[in-house]
Amino acid sequence: MSMLPKTNILAIVATALAVVLAAVVVFFFLKNSSLSKENESLQKDKEGMEELVEMNKIELENQYEQFTMQYGEIITSINNDSIIAQLTREQMRTKKLLEELKQTKATDAKEIARLKKELETVRAVLRSYIRQVDSLNQVNQTLVLENDEIKDQLEQSNRLNEGLQEEKQKLTEQVTIAAQLDATGIGMTILNKRNKVAKKMKDCKTIQVGFNISRNVTAANGQRTVYVRIQTPSGEVLNGGGTFPYENRQLEYSMKKVIEYTGEEMNVLTYWTVNEFLSTGSYRVSIFADGNMIGSKTFNFEK
Repeated sequence: MSMLPKTNILAIVATALAVVLAAVVVFFFLKNSSLSKENESLQKDKEGMEELVEMNKIELENQYEQFTMQYGEIITSINNDSIIAQLTREQMRTKKLLEELKQTKATDAKEIARLKKELETVRAVLRSYIRQVDSLNQVNQTLVLENDEIKDQLEQSNRLNEGLQEEKQKLTEQVTIAAQLDATGIGMTILNKRNKVAKKMKDCKTIQVGFNISRNVTAANGQRTVYVRIQTPSGEVLNGGGTFPYENRQLEYSMKKVIEYTGEEMNVLTYWTVNEFLSTGSYRVSIFADGNMIGSKTFNFEK
């Protein structure tokens, strides 16, 4: 066997090294391009979540401020020293919680959740005082009938009744706040084409969102329109073809449903038909009714 000339061997080696070097350059170029796109997507996801978290914090602050103001209006509208003392303590407690909320960062999920839970206690206490004033009004009406033959007592009862009627009118707005609905037990399920639970997001053909409307004896019975808003990991809203008013602006909704509310707890199910590609990641579900956000929850789909 004849040996190749030394110059030919060097040429072959040089060619092989050039091919390897070119492959390495192409690999790193493609890798850097992929990382850049991933970083852009992550930044967009982060900005979308930060906006929603800040909106939730502002909603809580608004409700705390409203309750603080309503406590003050009740105090100035009644003459019962014992109830005034109790209301004053509750008002100071509400102000303290509001200050804690204002000093809390929107990203502190644990503290925000605690203050949201405290808000439910504040709302419950307010409802109890509204019912107490209403009960006093009913007692007064009974006294008017029982003392019809005694003029002086009748006139005194009538004056008390007129005062309570005025107090009741002033409490109309307070009743509206206390009667706000609450959505609990929020769940998001992805279904395949057979309406079975899908194992992967790519197999999802329908999104089911279910929740409970809590019992609320102070809320008026009748029809309510409930809006469900789903935000994707990129911050976009799965559009259901319409908008609804919320805090002096229009928000897109994903689904809406008209319910017949009776004051008792009820379950609500809504569905969204998938007509676009859905990526994996965190999906935010927010529930709205009567111009208020009544519940929200985040769901993670990793497959």
